[in-house]
Amino acid sequence: MKIKHLSVLSATAVTLLSLSGAAQAAGVCSNATLKGPYGFSGHGEILGLLDANNVLHPFAAPSILDDVALVTFDGAGHFLRTDYGVIGGLPKGGQTTFNPNQSGTYTVNSDCTGTMNIVYSAGPVPAGVETDLEIVVADDGTLIESVVSKAITVSGATPDGITCPPYCQQGVQERFEGKKVVVYGFR
Repeated sequence: MKIKHLSVLSATAVTLLSLSGAAQAAGVCSNATLKGPYGFSGHGEILGLLDANNVLHPFAAPSILDDVALVTFDGAGHFLRTDYGVIGGLPKGGQTTFNPNQSGTYTVNSDCTGTMNIVYSAGPVPAGVETDLEIVVADDGTLIESVVSKAITVSGATPDGITCPPYCQQGVQERFEGKKVVVYGFR
C-alpha cells in the first residue's frame, strides 16, 4: 500500500513540475507569452560608431545611458513603448517627460529566446532611431532579460574622423530588464 501511495505522489510531483516554470524551456513560449504592460529599466554605455567593416571607432569618452520604459505587448508580435532616458547626465534628446512616440515588433521562440525591435517615430529623439534587443523570457513570462544587439542613430562623429551620415550604427554595451506590471494583484 505504501508503494502505491509513493507512486501516486511521484506521478503528481512530476506532473506539477512539468506544469511549472521549469517546463518553459521545453518549448512552451510564443509571442502570446508576452501580453500586457511590462516596466523596463536599462543601463549601459554608448561607446562609439561602427564603420562599414563593423570596427568600433570610440568616442572621446563613452556616454552612460540610463532608461526607464513602459512597454505594452499585444501578444501577437507588436508593442507600444514610452520611455524617459538620460545619456551622459542629460535628458535623452532634451526630453522633459516620457516619449510615447515608439513602437515595435517582437518574436518569442518556443525556447523562450527572441528579439525586439524598437523604432522612434517622433518626439525629442529623432524619428528613425532604432534599437534591437536579444531577449530571454523567464519566470513564466513575467520577466524579460535583454541586451542591445544593434543601435541605429541619426548622426555622430568620433575623434579619429569617422562621421555618421544619417542612420548609422553605434557601438553600445547596454542591457534592459522588464517585469510584468501587476494590476490589482493579477499578472
